Amino acid sequence: MSQKKIIAVLGATGAQGGGLVRAILADKSGEFSVRALTRDVNSEKSKALAKLGAEVVKADIDNYDSLKSAFAGAYGVYAVTFFWEHFSPEKETAEAKQIAKAAKEANVKHIIWSTFEDTRKWIPLSDNRMPTLQGKYKVPHFDAKAEANEYFTELNLPVTFLLTSFYWDNFIYFGMGPKKGPDGKLAITIPMGNKKLPGIVAEDIGKAAYGIFKSGNDFIGKTVGVSGGHLTGKMMADSFTKALGQEVVYNAVPFDVFRSFGFPGADDLGNMFQFKHDFEDYYCGARSVEGTKSLNPSLASLDDWLKENANKIPLG
Repeated sequence: MSQKKIIAVLGATGAQGGGLVRAILADKSGEFSVRALTRDVNSEKSKALAKLGAEVVKADIDNYDSLKSAFAGAYGVYAVTFFWEHFSPEKETAEAKQIAKAAKEANVKHIIWSTFEDTRKWIPLSDNRMPTLQGKYKVPHFDAKAEANEYFTELNLPVTFLLTSFYWDNFIYFGMGPKKGPDGKLAITIPMGNKKLPGIVAEDIGKAAYGIFKSGNDFIGKTVGVSGGHLTGKMMADSFTKALGQEVVYNAVPFDVFRSFGFPGADDLGNMFQFKHDFEDYYCGARSVEGTKSLNPSLASLDDWLKENANKIPLG
């Protein structure tokens, strides 16, 4: 075990990080071992990872010394930040800066930074088609991550920028599952018109990241987009209908209506869906299903995922 190269995984108990931890542990003959980094080593999820064989280490993403010691001796780092915990773009960029600095100090050989596009390159702040949020963002949780890319490049870190897609798991955990409308029909509500939305099982992001680490230096300095499928709202609704055995329709609400829903981050997500809608060709093109499959041969489609998970989706 000691001969294996260590990959330190931030957010090890979360969706992306957990998938990577389990992918490394499942590959018994692989060249890597895993250091699962978490704020709470005594949580149920942390204990489950330890039971699988992970080295579980306490790390605080807001504390530079904690990160530095968590990365010490690691070959690779998987870096992800947690916008939905605090909704602060500035906090995210500050955390990314600390991660990059600590990775440089630890002399890691490969870091994957889970990031997104800077939507302001497509929709400038002066463009009123989409409201500007917090004074200087269009899609705060995208734009902040993209701003942070420069922390990794300016330190000349051996970095791969990983562009993720909409988690199909959001249909279970983010309240986006089918809900009964006034007509009594189950509907999924997404403001995507008739455009395609790249989606993926969160676990598959971690598996693809493992494929990137296994590829050595092939992806250093590159941007890689991952997706398990590009589907319209109607295609998703049809998959739900098949999996649930009852009709599910697609409710293509306007962006403004979605932004007005009032839950925390509704305006951010409304803008995000508008960006994906308005720039469908670019957004889907940056997230190749075939490329993702080459990194993760067991890549699941939405239908595959629903076969396993339809019974976990709360129906409103």
